[in-house]
Amino acid sequence: MYTCAMAAPSVIALLPMRHSSERVPGKNYRPLAGKPLYQHVLESLLACPEITQVVVDTDSPVILEGLEQGYPQVARLLRPESLRDGLIPMNDILLHDTAQVPGDFYLQTHSTNPLLRAATISRAIQTFLEQRAEYDSLFSVTRLHTRLYDEAGNAVNHNPAELLRTQDLPPIYEENSCIYIFTRENLVRRNHRLGERPLMFEIPREEAVDIDEEMDFKVAEYMMLERMKSENQ
Repeated sequence: MYTCAMAAPSVIALLPMRHSSERVPGKNYRPLAGKPLYQHVLESLLACPEITQVVVDTDSPVILEGLEQGYPQVARLLRPESLRDGLIPMNDILLHDTAQVPGDFYLQTHSTNPLLRAATISRAIQTFLEQRAEYDSLFSVTRLHTRLYDEAGNAVNHNPAELLRTQDLPPIYEENSCIYIFTRENLVRRNHRLGERPLMFEIPREEAVDIDEEMDFKVAEYMMLERMKSENQ
């Protein structure tokens, strides 16, 4: 665990959410396992003692009302009209948000990662702070043991002539968009969340479920209900 005689650096958690969604209408506030989708990851962030402040950036009146009623400790940023189009790069939104709320480090996640646990987020922050002399940013990844090919049919991570079991293949890692830790300085300088020396942080596959399509929503809800059932036994 990160310890230091000096005051711990501030870590601002950013949770950006649009009101509209093309592929899964209203997904950010659609009920999943008994409560709006965004509340799952929001409550995980609030349960992390390493996080100084949780900030929600949104243009959604539904989410803003829910935050005002149920989460008064969460800072709310009304997303400017100029940043509300779905084609606006996330880095532009983060540049706006980090200018409004000062902090030493920023952690960004998505409401579409409802299975992400507070313990995993805390572990990511602790790992980064312990190694920040060596790394300038962090991003979460999922380990893959599978045969991958590029668009031309060339093997990426294996020799097709040597049929190894998939579990024996060298691991390859997928950026899963669940956790990013970065500084505003790097964000401004590089226009990117990742610095020149990013740390890959592996998280369990079951926590990395991301909701992009309707089927993803159903899978995430099933997994959440199974988790809740297991925890209540």
